[in-house]
Amino acid sequence: MQNLLARLGANEDLNFLLTNRIPRQALTRLFGWFSQIRHPLISRWSIALWRRFAELHLDEAEQTEFASMHECFIRKLKPGARPIEADPTLLSSPCDGIVGAFGQVEDGQLIQAKGFPYSLRDLLHDDALCQHYRNGLYLTIRITSSMYHRFHAPHDCQVDAVTYISGDTWNVNPAALKRVQGLFCKNERAVIQCRLNAGQHRLTLVPVAAVLVASIRLHFADVLLHLKYRGPNRIPCQASLTKGEEMGWFQHGSTIILFAPPGFTLAEGIHDGMPIRMGQALLRLPDANRAQPL
Repeated sequence: MQNLLARLGANEDLNFLLTNRIPRQALTRLFGWFSQIRHPLISRWSIALWRRFAELHLDEAEQTEFASMHECFIRKLKPGARPIEADPTLLSSPCDGIVGAFGQVEDGQLIQAKGFPYSLRDLLHDDALCQHYRNGLYLTIRITSSMYHRFHAPHDCQVDAVTYISGDTWNVNPAALKRVQGLFCKNERAVIQCRLNAGQHRLTLVPVAAVLVASIRLHFADVLLHLKYRGPNRIPCQASLTKGEEMGWFQHGSTIILFAPPGFTLAEGIHDGMPIRMGQALLRLPDANRAQPL
């Protein structure tokens, strides 16, 4: 059975068909309802089936028994399971995941997958923000379904605003990224604007929802962002976060795209396709003489 599932997962055309050529939004709503059924037998059966399809490891979880599948999706980790990079000149990864496309924003364009550019304006819906990240740095982190789904502040910062943008629920796996132009710009997402306490640089995180997800919870916004909440909508907020402090979570696996202004660089060893853990060094702050305060 496991060999069969592995072969199905390796067949990109079939993978794309099964996860995208379906009534995505209806299935996402149905799955959201099912995952929150609080029944021990349903929970155990669902998690056991989940393990068949993915490498789900719960040894780092704060708890190992769950009243619902949803509780397992949004599980917390044991204290100390993710050490936070202590160097104040380094930003840490906001989440567990796999490093995807990254590089410099050029002429308002960035890369989704090889040969598939997309527009920063279409993603952010904010001309001033796009101008701020002109020639800046972007980095994509994909969170698979079995990974830790909570995301955290990459540095000491202030969250100024969140813009919620409603959209579709395409899968964000490599099979879809190679086939759907501008996928991140089509999907449900939140644009989280932060100011780093170190030099007052502006940083933006864009959690992008996906099939079976379409629900993002932020601690500093008193609303559950999901398919029924139409956007784009700007949600003013003022939240002070320390490096590594939890910002929110996805209901399932998805993607976070991080934007930094010119002068930021990748931390040593970061490369496309590498697994990364929340708290691990990700970006380096500009040198003091190259800092670009707002």
